[in-house]
Amino acid sequence: MRGPLGPVIGRYPSSDGSTQMGGIIRHNRKCRDVAFLVFFIAFWVAMVVNSSFGFNQGNPLRLTFGLDYKGNVCGDKHANPGLRELELRYWLNPNQVYQSGLKDSQFNLANARSICLLDCPTPSDDSLSWVCDYPEGEIRLSMDDWIDRNYDYFEFLTPEMRNTSLQLQGPCYPVIFPSVNVYWSCQFIARASNMSLRHWQQMGGVKINEDIVIDKSIHRSINARSSVLKRYMADIGKSWPVLIVCGGLLPLFLSVIWLLLIRHFVAAMPWITVALFNVLIISVTMFYYLKAGWIGNDAISPIIGEHDPYTHVYGRELNHIRAVAVLMTSIMVVSILASLAIVSRILMATSVLKVAAKVIGEVQALIIFPVIPYAILAVFYMFWLSATLHLFSSGQVIQNN
Repeated sequence: MRGPLGPVIGRYPSSDGSTQMGGIIRHNRKCRDVAFLVFFIAFWVAMVVNSSFGFNQGNPLRLTFGLDYKGNVCGDKHANPGLRELELRYWLNPNQVYQSGLKDSQFNLANARSICLLDCPTPSDDSLSWVCDYPEGEIRLSMDDWIDRNYDYFEFLTPEMRNTSLQLQGPCYPVIFPSVNVYWSCQFIARASNMSLRHWQQMGGVKINEDIVIDKSIHRSINARSSVLKRYMADIGKSWPVLIVCGGLLPLFLSVIWLLLIRHFVAAMPWITVALFNVLIISVTMFYYLKAGWIGNDAISPIIGEHDPYTHVYGRELNHIRAVAVLMTSIMVVSILASLAIVSRILMATSVLKVAAKVIGEVQALIIFPVIPYAILAVFYMFWLSATLHLFSSGQVIQNN
């Protein structure tokens, strides 16, 4: 017959059934922390109210994709017109982009006319290409046909519409500058196509500014601290499958495996755990070195998709990756040195784990019971993360006159 596993603190009945009156606990304890209860209730009320506001007003797509001149989020299939798969924001008027980049200008890039496209336009080698506004009004063309025509319906315009297009007033605008997909926005490369510019001038188009300001204006907007923060939040939302598997299910599975291994490999488990921890730290550090461009040629780039290898765009994220790589290097060095310094402690931990193995053998529920609160906490975290993303992207889009 097994005895108790440890001392019992508090009132404990004697062998004759009588209760010891000299114990520490002299009455039944009850939770009377009313202030904390009120605080807890207020927290959940605020959580529900804020979450409701976020789910009603928020749209996490805003954290990734830009807005067109109508206030639609690029890629939104419920927009008017439907923008399914049209995820890239493109600024139609290069002179507006130029004006927004001038130091003394009151014109903001957010007010420049932009639409959503499937890919970033590039100038033609032998003719002048056009990107026209969404087909509406007198233009009898479906969105699918508009996309198939590479957004060009200049030949269908009336003489009056052609004249306004040559004045950069729409509905069609010339493609003079090449552009690349930088975080789902088409950033102009300030190298105007000589052939396209010559055709534009021969048609009597207004002067188009070719200054580097066109490049810097869009890049300054994309690379702003607020834009970088929104992209980080969007990355968290897009990586939810990885978070669920690698941050939830896999650790739970490995922890159960670890408890089972303790029962059979008590002496080796402390060494295996320390070794795996150091291998993991070193692997993560090397991964950051790869993405920082210090090892190999796989550094992160703000340009999405295929592009000219001679086109380089700077992004704040690269500096952040390099800072984290330096931090992980420090953590790796401390981890390895600490592992070498606690060898004697590891030997002591072996005897402690032997007792833990006996407890696991006696009480099998220790392996299963933690799964229940773990699952409840995981559901709360998923709700909290979703509410955070919707709150961060909440608000109203108001169109300027």
